[in-house]
Amino acid sequence: MPDEPILSIEELTAGYGAVTALDRVTMRIPRGSICAVLGANGAGKTTLLRTVSGLKRAASGRVLLDGADVTRLGAEHHVRHGLVHVPEGGGVIVELTVEENLRLGGLWRPGRRERAERREEVLELFPRLRERLTAPAATLSGGERQMLALGRALMARPRVLLLDEPSLGLAPMVTRKIMRTLRELRAARGLTVVLVEQNARSALSITDHGFVLNQGAVVVSGTSQRLLADDRMRHAYLGF
Repeated sequence: MPDEPILSIEELTAGYGAVTALDRVTMRIPRGSICAVLGANGAGKTTLLRTVSGLKRAASGRVLLDGADVTRLGAEHHVRHGLVHVPEGGGVIVELTVEENLRLGGLWRPGRRERAERREEVLELFPRLRERLTAPAATLSGGERQMLALGRALMARPRVLLLDEPSLGLAPMVTRKIMRTLRELRAARGLTVVLVEQNARSALSITDHGFVLNQGAVVVSGTSQRLLADDRMRHAYLGF
């Protein structure tokens, strides 16, 4: 992987009132990599993604996107510059159809032709969405909603994709499809992915690098292969 990170998180601290949820977190995300962020419930994983994507304000520290300090900028700026966040549960708008949700994802991309090309690419990745284009998102299964959430994010043509628990509540077959799609996108388009997952074994099996959070701090980091092979670390922090 290239040495130059596309995303740098430096001493990032954030909290809720008197509670510190992130405690001086530092990570370097290489361009074109898939990195896992792991840890127990309450470790700070979701807060990390929300702070990096501009949905939550940092108390201190910096977030650099391609070397530019974006710490104090909002989520709209991040999307325009290629950093897209898919929250836990996908965040699709259930009152809208599949087509309308996809159209919303492409609003930041200039040019009708480019948006049409992006839409076709998404539908090729997820043929099931083509079959359900006119259906309200409320009628989709859990797996279809996650495909729609990922497809809507891809409509914005991200360079960095932040994914929070994409496999939550999904059947293993659907989870494998989503994980396989992430690897295909990395290989074909150089997409960088930061993946928060409760299923640590599954996440480490498809990622290049992993960071383990505990009580808001990074306690272990390394290649995914090394983390999988570290029995003491896995038992202490990941529960397998």
